[in-house]
Amino acid sequence: MAAWAVRVVLSTAPDEDEARRLARALVEAGLAACVNLVPGLTSVYRWEGAVEEASEVLLVIKARAESLGELERFLDREHPYEVFECVALAPAAVSSAYLTWLLESGREA
Repeated sequence: MAAWAVRVVLSTAPDEDEARRLARALVEAGLAACVNLVPGLTSVYRWEGAVEEASEVLLVIKARAESLGELERFLDREHPYEVFECVALAPAAVSSAYLTWLLESGREA
């Protein structure tokens, strides 16, 4: 098994309750093996012509690469934002024990 089979997906949520709801639903649906919630994030971005600033929670989603399409469709249905972040990164390397666990965990749902 190789690192190419895994993606680390970044997304944000407006608060911890919403981030936790999304994280649990992703894991329960088998679309993610693990989701880390990183509170205390401040995002600065342009929205409808104005520079905005908002407190958010970062979701660091570990998923199988083959699940990306379904994961994005899930976020499209469930995410509260009109335009949500879904940025998938391919890791350069993943430890073999973690890789095995991650790939097996996503299939249990």
